[in-house]
Amino acid sequence: MVAGATERWPGSHRGGTAAMSDTARDKAARLLKKRGSVSSLSSHEVRLRESLNKARECRDSMSTVSYIDEPGHHDDITRPAVQMENTYQLGPARRFPVATVNNILKDVLTSYLQEERYEADLCRQMTKTISEVVKARVKDLMIPRYKIIVLIYIGQLNDQNMRVGSRCIWDPAYDTFSSYTFKNSSLFALANVYAVYYE
Repeated sequence: MVAGATERWPGSHRGGTAAMSDTARDKAARLLKKRGSVSSLSSHEVRLRESLNKARECRDSMSTVSYIDEPGHHDDITRPAVQMENTYQLGPARRFPVATVNNILKDVLTSYLQEERYEADLCRQMTKTISEVVKARVKDLMIPRYKIIVLIYIGQLNDQNMRVGSRCIWDPAYDTFSSYTFKNSSLFALANVYAVYYE
């Protein structure tokens, strides 16, 4: 996880602040260092903050810490924009293989969730992992000119009812979707893959 910390002085006019003691602040800093977080402050801001910290040893401060998810691999690599030429192709040369993608969804959901029990934090991470794996396996099929959208839902199986609806503006002749539902004794999962033809 990447975390950013913003200190607020008492009397600051911005909302959402919480008081932290020096020991709590040190503990939070150690935790952020363990996680390998990247500071978003420039060197000038760091020097300014260090000088302010030295000057206010006796005063209490108010701090907030906000967390965001880890950046994906796509954030690390900057790629030049690709200029595509017109092909004047109005339809796909090869249709999206719904049955093959259904088999991929069944395989991935079963292999990742067969023995798992529902835990909110684990399932939150598993939705990200499973969606990345499904997207990579569908892209490995090398179906040209289709945009792929993967949505994964995981919830606790506890005698409840859930309905998921999707509304899309697309061309029914070329655009399609694939869906698979998985259940074990503790959780349920729903995976949807939308394939939208890109002219």
